[in-house]
Amino acid sequence: MGQTVIPQLRMTVAERSLPFYVEILGFTVDWKHQFEPGFPLFVQLTRDGQTIFLTEHAGDCQVGGAVYFVINDVDAYYRDLLARGCRSATNPENTSWGTREFVVTDPDGNRLRWASQSQSQA
Repeated sequence: MGQTVIPQLRMTVAERSLPFYVEILGFTVDWKHQFEPGFPLFVQLTRDGQTIFLTEHAGDCQVGGAVYFVINDVDAYYRDLLARGCRSATNPENTSWGTREFVVTDPDGNRLRWASQSQSQA
């Protein structure tokens, strides 16, 4: 069975948030829904098999959410983000619980944490 829960984050301005997720973070837009032009946008994005929703609908959720992504190589992804121009990532650090993690804050203040098993735990 694949991913069974899809996190949903609030975006306030799709024209600002979508380029950040696609061009900087490397997500692909799977589909978009908008009842009509000028109405709030709802989007599904996927990166390496991990899917999230972004919504402009104020009633769906609030800004300031957080998502925890488990990936194979935090350091490689961090280097990729820097090369893509990401300026909102913390430096990767080893945790006391055996992971290596870093955090990116999106344009709306949502926190995206990427983690992998630290090399000493591998």
